[in-house]
Amino acid sequence: MKSFAMDKENGKPGLASTLLQYRIGPLPVPVFLVLAAITVLAALNRKLPNDMIGGFAVLMLLGFLLGEVGSRIPVLRHIGGSAILCLFVPSALIGYDLLHADMLRALTTTMKTANLQYFYIACLVAGSILGMNHRVLVQGFMRMFLPLLVGTIAAVVVGMLVGLAFGYSPMHTFFFIIVPIVGGGIGEGILPLSIGYAEILGRSQDGLIAMMVPAALVGNVVAILSSGILKWLGEKRPGISGNGVLVRSGDDQTLLHNEHIDAPLNLSLMGAGLLISCAFFILGSLLSLYTGIPGPILMIVAAALLKVSRVVPPSMELGAYQMYKFVSSNLTFAILVGLGALFVSWKDLAHSFSLAYVAICASAVVALVLSGYLVGKWLNMYPVESAIVTACHSGLGGTGDVAILSAANRMGLMPFAQISTRIGGALMVVLATLLLKWFH
Repeated sequence: MKSFAMDKENGKPGLASTLLQYRIGPLPVPVFLVLAAITVLAALNRKLPNDMIGGFAVLMLLGFLLGEVGSRIPVLRHIGGSAILCLFVPSALIGYDLLHADMLRALTTTMKTANLQYFYIACLVAGSILGMNHRVLVQGFMRMFLPLLVGTIAAVVVGMLVGLAFGYSPMHTFFFIIVPIVGGGIGEGILPLSIGYAEILGRSQDGLIAMMVPAALVGNVVAILSSGILKWLGEKRPGISGNGVLVRSGDDQTLLHNEHIDAPLNLSLMGAGLLISCAFFILGSLLSLYTGIPGPILMIVAAALLKVSRVVPPSMELGAYQMYKFVSSNLTFAILVGLGALFVSWKDLAHSFSLAYVAICASAVVALVLSGYLVGKWLNMYPVESAIVTACHSGLGGTGDVAILSAANRMGLMPFAQISTRIGGALMVVLATLLLKWFH
């Protein structure tokens, strides 16, 4: 008689062992199916808890599934397919009334009542900034400051001119199309932006997110395509490519080392990192009372200032970094599912995409990349690498950086990409919020 675990006649793995080799997210397929069945049956029998327990189950199951599918679809997997599916599919499920009411209720409680996205933002901002190599933060930003500055100005000017040609107002083009593209992604960019915009304009966060998400997605796709073209260009003209080295006579390789990456996991420090992340968010809320600047924006500023001044003990930075890695690894797709379901209207999303809209997004990103290439060449950087790192300024957060750099086979540039995406994005979020408050 044959065993599911092992075929005793020929020693080949049985059905159970074969299925265990395949995973959906971190879960073996049989485990995922059992957990999904439990959750669905509970919803059908009105026993799914209307709290974070039920909400986490729905969000993580859908996030793991859609993330896995998006990472396996040809072409789509190279342009942020996981993020795209996690945002669009739940939005479509709600739009066509295909998600069970109890699942939607638990999801809503977790995202809107418990504000899970705020917790996610706090952990990402605190951990990603505090966890950066100090030399990368300072020297990397100094090296990339001019390409980022010129590239951002070029993106703004070109994007607004194209917007004007298609009948878009400069204000709308800047605040709701260009800034979301260069704001650092969804978690660290659009979410804090939407909170700040909502406070200033007195509008719902839901509608603002729906307006800005398409721009970030289109910008990310254009940046990935640009990165692939730059790789091809570097192969055709070796003199303009450093094959992963940014500066022609610099010490880039010493900057790439980050002691936090190789540090062993410390559960106690992760607890400290969790508390520090929450405290940063609370600090931002407190300071907003005296400055009028939205709390999430002040949280970004505070984290960057404390990192540069080296006030936070290294062990606490490690704890915040490890907490950030845990949250970003396990909750990113879940958060995107929640955003897609509750904050991205399927009808509004469908109407957002047009030739004019795509043209504005594409022209802004192309201007950004070309500026990075030209300024990098002028500053004795390898133009291909400079342009690729600058392209990451329009990436969809950390996953966008991975997609952009992998398209160019330049994963060694990740620390500089983080400067471009996170610090450059944070500065744009702060600047845009202050400008909107001033204009409003």
